[in-house]
Amino acid sequence: MPRENNPILDQIGKHASVRAYRPDPVPAEDIDAIVAAGQRTSSSSNLQTYAVIAVTEAATRNTLSHLCGDQDQIRQAPLFLAWCADLSRLDRATVLRGHPHAHNTVESFLIAAVDTAITGQTAALAAESLGYGICYIGSLRNNPAEVITLLGLPRLMFPLFGMTVGVPAHPHRLRPRLPLRAVLHHERYSRAAEDAALAEYDRAMIATGIYEGRQVAVPGKPGVMEDYGWTEHSARRVSRPTRLGLRAVLRDQGFDLE
Repeated sequence: MPRENNPILDQIGKHASVRAYRPDPVPAEDIDAIVAAGQRTSSSSNLQTYAVIAVTEAATRNTLSHLCGDQDQIRQAPLFLAWCADLSRLDRATVLRGHPHAHNTVESFLIAAVDTAITGQTAALAAESLGYGICYIGSLRNNPAEVITLLGLPRLMFPLFGMTVGVPAHPHRLRPRLPLRAVLHHERYSRAAEDAALAEYDRAMIATGIYEGRQVAVPGKPGVMEDYGWTEHSARRVSRPTRLGLRAVLRDQGFDLE
């Protein structure tokens, strides 16, 4: 199939996170269509270990915003989707059919996490094809116990990420991604081109102005400064652990992983 004029590739290539929305509500039939599209995603052994809570009530979105770091976009977007790993449905199936449920393994949780993530991404693409914008909300995991209570999640369900959905308030600029050679390897992993690719990406991200012309010291070269780029920004982001209470909440939800 030709790559040119391919509507799916064109739609994927237009993705940008949207953080400002018009107040127009998302009709119920569009919510159904978005989630139904997500359901067509591949699922490990057809277990479909995910669930999504669609939140449109302003009061609930306001509470979710508070729990997710006071993000205005959550209050502003007419629809918030809370995507959850869900083993509770299979737990009921095992009880119904008289089988044990081996849910306490890392593998079982990974299956649910992967199923949820790829389902959410297909739903995101469906939403964008209908003219909506979306933004993933990883901070749904900031206060998972409170989110679980707010959304009434049962044992063996865990909120993985949120997604704001709505009509964009204005056009959003696309950010460059890593050069393809930084992520695509043939036959075996190779680091041969990675340093050059990262340097290229630093330059591309700096050119967007996202880092506002900041400067940073060059490691190992006292007094020498350089432009603040993606490598510095990302290294800082991963230099400190975050959300250290997740294991305890997972255990409380029945995920005592082995």
